[in-house]
Amino acid sequence: MKSVTVHSPAGCMKIYASEQGVTQIDFLEQEEPEETTDDPILLQVMSELHEYFAGERKDFEVAIDLQIGTTFQREAWERLRAIPYGKTISYAEQAATMGRPKAVRAVGGANGKNPIPVIIPCHRVLSSLGKLHGFSGGLDLKRYLLNVEGLSVPK
Repeated sequence: MKSVTVHSPAGCMKIYASEQGVTQIDFLEQEEPEETTDDPILLQVMSELHEYFAGERKDFEVAIDLQIGTTFQREAWERLRAIPYGKTISYAEQAATMGRPKAVRAVGGANGKNPIPVIIPCHRVLSSLGKLHGFSGGLDLKRYLLNVEGLSVPK
């Protein structure tokens, strides 16, 4: 497993990758020294994230390698990948599109375990009232990511 620490407008991130693709992105609570890498997957994800934060990228092309998660969690994460840039859905809508309309809490739990935030855009899911709810990096970060995509979300 390879990793690199990078600084972004969203804060300090640690990015992990296997030979097959990105496996995890962690938003760090404390700044760590930025690192360099010559790994092609890490270089690609760093470039794509930079373009995303600059408002120049709407879709990620870097390969991902989901090494964790239950079948349900992976299904929820795949549904997240289908949410277009600059759009949001509710947890209830996500559950319904998975054919499990009563699994709203389970969908929220799965989204909370998303190992690759931003690339798998769990920040695009809001409460049924259109408000921010739950995000592993915190609600301020979720709001920031939505603002990058041109969305203004009430507190």
